[in-house]
Amino acid sequence: MINIPALHPPLRDWLLEGPLSAQVPAYMARLKRGGYAPHTCERNLNALAHFAHWLTMCRLPAHMLDEGCIDHFLRYHLPCCDCLGGALRSPDEAHAALIPLLAILRHENIIARPFTPTGAIADELRSYDTYMCEARGLVPGTRTNRLRIVERLLLSKFARRPVVLGELRPADIRQFIAEQLDFLGTTSNATTIASTLRAYLQYRATCGDAVQPMLAVIASPAHWSMATLPRALKPDEVDRLLSSFTSALPSPHRGYAIVRLALDLGLRGIEINRLQLTDIDWLRGTITLKGTKSKRQDILPLPTSTGRALEAYLRHERPKTSDAAVFVRRMAPHDEPIGVDAIRQIVRDAFRRAGIPHGRGHALRHTVACRIVNQGGSIKEVADVLRHRSINTSMIYAKLDHGALSGVALPWPGSPE
Repeated sequence: MINIPALHPPLRDWLLEGPLSAQVPAYMARLKRGGYAPHTCERNLNALAHFAHWLTMCRLPAHMLDEGCIDHFLRYHLPCCDCLGGALRSPDEAHAALIPLLAILRHENIIARPFTPTGAIADELRSYDTYMCEARGLVPGTRTNRLRIVERLLLSKFARRPVVLGELRPADIRQFIAEQLDFLGTTSNATTIASTLRAYLQYRATCGDAVQPMLAVIASPAHWSMATLPRALKPDEVDRLLSSFTSALPSPHRGYAIVRLALDLGLRGIEINRLQLTDIDWLRGTITLKGTKSKRQDILPLPTSTGRALEAYLRHERPKTSDAAVFVRRMAPHDEPIGVDAIRQIVRDAFRRAGIPHGRGHALRHTVACRIVNQGGSIKEVADVLRHRSINTSMIYAKLDHGALSGVALPWPGSPE
């Protein structure tokens, strides 16, 4: 008999009598190796039992599982789920719990490993990846996302045969976009697909291919440059945000230091995630950012308030670990940096506690820029502090320089000058 944490009787039956019963021991061993807390183990097993029950209802055996099955369960079953037994219904928690299941099934040779392109398609993807890295300076995450979309395009047309871009027609591009949007028809997905295909075809143009007819059929959702104002925090909102890190929280010093880095220096979530202990020079009062979005190394001054926040976290909250990252995980798996998603969640939670509805981490970078402009700083200074590769990216903040704008504004017709 498998010794599992206490679950409601229906969940226990789904887990031990369903199509995934043979994988339960390996799944529990994985949780034990990760050092997860008992409550987390129970939540993961709850999600696994719920998924097993759904497989039973759909009459899907374990050997037919893949990422698409999990996506269908998360996207279509959970939002309208009426399963009994206290089944877990959080898509984020369920996704985190179910992805390891696929690794177990593949390790046991029950399901096949994901198809990896070989031959001509693999060579084409490697060439494009090299171009994006060396010629465009794109970070690995951006390159991976673009390669995934380009791979699907090439497989739809050139599976198991040479890649000849001259055979690709505008109708092929239209059909591919339509199929991708049938799967996920959000505006953000449409924008991502359009920009990815456009960038790839422009790369192929540098290789001598005639791509203009195909570029002509790629349309993006309307997005007017600089049509909106950057949404920054007001001084009272900043005070409420910083005051929200009370001793009642599990890690108030960590959250406070993360928000200070974003609010004082305009650091992005990925830059906070990559920050190492050796990047802080306490004697000179600087922070060094390596491998930034602009593909350069930047040395920033460390404000006193930010330094004190970091010191409080390092002295009182940072777990003992062999990892050199400044911000490390408090919960299992240990000895790992805190993830970018967790950093974003810390910021979102702080916005919620402070009662600020427009709670996104980028608002903190907007706040830095607006503070510079309102104190008389130039757009060039904004670009330098936010580390924009092009000053055009910072031009939107000129709309917030009310003093400079009033000098060029024309009088309203009929009003006294």
